[in-house]
Parts: sequence; structure tokens; C-alpha cells
Amino acid sequence: MLQCTSFTELPEMGARVALMGLEDEPGEAAEAPELDAFLLCELGEHEEGVEHAAQLPSVSASGGRDLWMFWTDGDGRRKFRFAELLPCPAVIHRLSVKDGDACVLFDRHPAAHSWDVTDPLADLMAERIREEVRRDRGDGGAEGARGGRS
Repeated sequence: MLQCTSFTELPEMGARVALMGLEDEPGEAAEAPELDAFLLCELGEHEEGVEHAAQLPSVSASGGRDLWMFWTDGDGRRKFRFAELLPCPAVIHRLSVKDGDACVLFDRHPAAHSWDVTDPLADLMAERIREEVRRDRGDGGAEGARGGRS
């Protein structure tokens, strides 16, 4: 399943207020995390009425909960809300019963688990970076192989 392509500008003041509301670990003061200016929905493709969601970085998660921002588009306006949610308990075991990949979304999220969501843009960027590394090393790409032959 492809990743949802909805993105939004982060309402920084609302995000800072939500982050300040998180409880710190006893005896520790949390530093304010760096926030991106834009957030991309982390869910797989979903129905139009379902809220988009992105996890906010947090220095300390209170009670094992993560801070998520949700948004919807309706009536020509974008509406935001923030919520502390438990992580999804799902784990997929591929080759070993002991080792597995946990879903990185929130509990009871709509659509597919994170391991079933693919981001074609991230895959394309990773492939371009691999090509550049091969080219820089001088061992990759058809051009390097053709250039050595006469």
C-alpha cells in the first residue's frame, strides 16, 4: 500500500503547547525538540473522511505514549488536533519468533500497519543516493563500464 501523500504546515504554536503538556520523567526537564515546518501523513492511503496523522518528535514520551498531530480538510479550512496515544501493539515476525518489526503508528490506527506502507519518493531518493555513491567509488553505473572500453 502506498503512503498517503497529504502534507501540512505545522502549526508551531499549537505543537509547542501540546509538547509542553507532556509529562517529563521524574527529575528530568525535557528540552524542546526540533520541529519540521511541514508534516507528511504517515498512514497508508485511506478514505477521504479519515484524519491524516503525523507523529511529532518528543524528548520524553509520557507513559509510553507518543504525541500525534491529526488534520482534516473541510469547508476550505484545515483543522488540527493533537493527541497523546499509545503505540500500535502489532509486531510482524519475518524470520525469527524473537526478532520482529513493530508498527510505528498509533494504537487502533486506520488502514495498514507501517511495514505495509511504502513511500515511493523515499525509495527513489535512496536509489539515487546509492547510484551517486557507486559513481563516486568508480564501480557503478553503465557509464563507468562503457567508458573503460574502446
